[in-house]
Amino acid sequence: MQTIQFPIFVIHSDNVEELDGILWLDDQVLDDKNMEGDSLGMRRIQSPMKSIYPLRYMIEDEISYLKHRGTTFIDSSGKIIIKEKKRNARLLYHKIRKIELKDVAAVIWLEGIPFSFIEKRPPPVEYTWAGVLHLSGFPWKVWEYCEEKKKDTWRKV
Repeated sequence: MQTIQFPIFVIHSDNVEELDGILWLDDQVLDDKNMEGDSLGMRRIQSPMKSIYPLRYMIEDEISYLKHRGTTFIDSSGKIIIKEKKRNARLLYHKIRKIELKDVAAVIWLEGIPFSFIEKRPPPVEYTWAGVLHLSGFPWKVWEYCEEKKKDTWRKV
C-alpha cells in the first residue's frame, strides 16, 4: 500500500490491457500514456480518444480503500491496483482524550497512544471512542469512531 498514489479510482473489472501506450478497459480508454502529464487526470483531459472510461468513485485514503468492497483500482499515476488483503491487524478501541481543531484538519489524541492522529474533520461530539488498527503491535490508522467502546477484534488488511 506504500506505493499507491492517492486518490485512487474504482474500476469495475481487471480486464485491463495496454496497447501502444493506451490502457484499455472493455473497449474504453482508461489512461492515455502517450499524452504529457504526471497524473492520470492530466493525461485523460488531453487525450483525443472519444470513448473515455468514466471514473465515478474516488477513494482518498488507506482506510477508505480497505473498507471498499471493490478489488480493482487505478491510482493517480495510472498504475492498476488489485486489492489483496493478506495481513491481519488488531482493531483496538481507545478513549478519545483530546481533539484539537486546526484550520484544515483535526488532531486527535487517544488514551494509551503517545502520538496524535490527523483527520480531515473531527468526529461528532457524541463519539468518545476510536477504533485503531494496530499493525505488528503498533497503532497505525483510525478505523472508526463510536459512542461506546466496542469489543476488540481484528480486520484483514
